[in-house]
Parts: sequence; structure tokens; C-alpha cells
Amino acid sequence: MSECTHDCSSCGESCTERAEPQSLQAPANALSKIGKVIAVVSGKGGVGKSLVTSSLAVAMKQLGKTVGVLDADITGPSIPTAFGVHARAEGSELGIYPAVTRTGVEIMSLNLLTANETDPVIWRGPVIAGAVKQFWTDVIWGELDYLFVDMPPGTGDVPLTVFQSLPVDGIIVVTSPQDLVSMIVTKAVKMAEMMKIPVLGLVENYSYFKCPDCGKEHSIFGQSRIDKVAGELGLRVLARLPIDPGVAAACDAGRIEDYTPNYLSAVARDLAE
Repeated sequence: MSECTHDCSSCGESCTERAEPQSLQAPANALSKIGKVIAVVSGKGGVGKSLVTSSLAVAMKQLGKTVGVLDADITGPSIPTAFGVHARAEGSELGIYPAVTRTGVEIMSLNLLTANETDPVIWRGPVIAGAVKQFWTDVIWGELDYLFVDMPPGTGDVPLTVFQSLPVDGIIVVTSPQDLVSMIVTKAVKMAEMMKIPVLGLVENYSYFKCPDCGKEHSIFGQSRIDKVAGELGLRVLARLPIDPGVAAACDAGRIEDYTPNYLSAVARDLAE
């Protein structure tokens, strides 16, 4: 700690006290009581992060848990579409009420607040980060066992805001079997370590395509390196997800809750133990 440059007695505070780090966590809405907060992150876009988030939420709900999804991907919100929710969120003087899906999953996304779902969000980083923080402080989540946070890709303003403002219990890193995976995953993991947030494990999407005729698995995006990367980082591989056109069709149709099999059911059971 650097030496004090003023008379502490004149300001009424101790230099030692001032030097200790201050928590930046924001309080949740007074009517919210949330058990565990799990963020789903990726080092790059297009790896299926929102699919993993929504599938995990559905699987956890099927286990009898109360579940919510906070869509922190402000400029590319896709959670409402996957669940087939298009009604606008409502609010009162107490806060904003999340939308509720057919099976009872609570969701909050910017798409539920804009006049039109296709309206672009042309905001600078600090404004976007502020909106995500309000999804925590202003939304009346009620009592939830699990809140999943669908993060935007990268390590910018929004991930930093979420990690600092929300009591994140752990993160799941989503990746794909490409050569850049080691660098991309390592960046996301190192950010989590710097923020002192546990990494629960890795999920590899687009891992393989299973031929419906012969049953043989094909590595469309190249041979997986996830085991090697996980070993180097000391992390678990939670799941390898296949390329399944049916999943994409279900998300586009807003029927993610109906699609079977749910490839992340085992991961949800593992998290719930």
C-alpha cells in the first residue's frame, strides 16, 4: 500500500480501511430471492451459447427447480425467440415482472421491452452494461433456485459488469472444435479467475454430426481438442453437443421446451447435486 499523503485525522477515515477493496455487487430487487447464479459465456460469437443457456434452463426446470434466464446479450437477444415469448414485459412501482414461458421458466430480455423485436440497440458499452445491471436490480424474479445468465461473447463491458455486480456462483464456457479454441477458452477462463469466479466446466457445441442413415459420427468442424484444452486448464468437459438440425428448428419455432432429447439433462443433474 502506498503511504498516506494527507492527515488522516482531518478526514476521519483510516488509510488502511480506504485501501481495502470495496464490493461492487448490486442488491437484487427486494422481492427477489435467488439461489444460485450461473453465467454461460463464450470467447467468441456463434458457438451456441444461447442454446446452451436455454437448454440448461429447460433441463433444470424438468428437475423440479424454479428457474430464470437473464438475457445479458443486449445487442443480440435470442432467449425470447427460443422460448416462443413475444409479449412485452410489464412493470409497476415495485419493479419489472419477467415474462414466464409455457413451462414456467422466467425470462427477461431487452426484446421484451422494445416496441418491436427487430429494433436495433444502438447503445454504447456503458449504457448496455447499465441495462444488464437493471435486469438484476429492477426485475422481480421472486424465488428462484437457479438464475442462468446468457452472456454476450468476449470479455468487454457487459461480462465485467455481470461478474462485478451479480453474485455469480460459477460460469460455464461454451466453445466449438476449432483450432482457435485453446486461445479463446483460455481468455474466458483467465477473466473468470481474475474475477475470482469458479469455472464449472466446458461445453463443446458442434462437436460432431451423427449420420441418420448409418449412425457414424463425423467431425464436421474438425477433430475435437476439448479434452486437451480442459486438461491444460484443469477443467471438466461437461458435455459435447452434436450438430442437430432439429434443435435449431425448435429454437426458431420457439419450442425449445418441447425438444427431446435435451443434451444437457445430465449437466443439469450434475449442477443440481
